[in-house]
Amino acid sequence: MEGKQDRRTQRTMEALIHALLALMESKHYDAISVQDIVQQANVGRSTFYAHFQNKDELLIGGFSHLLDHLVEEICLNEAGQVAFAPVMLFRHAHGHYDIYRTLLWGSGFELLMQDGHTAFSKKIEVRLTTLLPDAQHAVPLPVTASTLAGSLLIMVKWWLDNNMPCGPDEMNEMFQKLVMPGVRGVLGN
Repeated sequence: MEGKQDRRTQRTMEALIHALLALMESKHYDAISVQDIVQQANVGRSTFYAHFQNKDELLIGGFSHLLDHLVEEICLNEAGQVAFAPVMLFRHAHGHYDIYRTLLWGSGFELLMQDGHTAFSKKIEVRLTTLLPDAQHAVPLPVTASTLAGSLLIMVKWWLDNNMPCGPDEMNEMFQKLVMPGVRGVLGN
């Protein structure tokens, strides 16, 4: 019974996240209400509140899910150096431009920049600790993780603010040139 309930909970949460994203394609984030979300997802308000306190928490939950996949991209290359190619995030933003632009125009992006940055930083720190358990670092891991997360989020924001003047792969190349040499330098690998 527990596995069935977990699947049901997961489906409900996914339905709510997808409903929010669908609404954001045509409506400003700040104008979307919890009632709009539950109607779009075809669930009751009590179901929504059983999982989330408000729409901001739903947004962060959906973004956190994306970050989980993104953090899995952090690995060690053949030379034993930390490698991170966040092209997935750039491609996601490129494929969902209307949603990301809607976020930029309202409080949603500020929320993601603050809470999302904090969550992303912690996920990166855990991943780096797992990859480099005994390594000595020139800069503490929490600082490195925060800088890595912040740099990526700021680059995505710049890219969206400027109407994506280049492709996702080019943005990843710029990230590799601007950010990764410093990260590798302070991680000592």
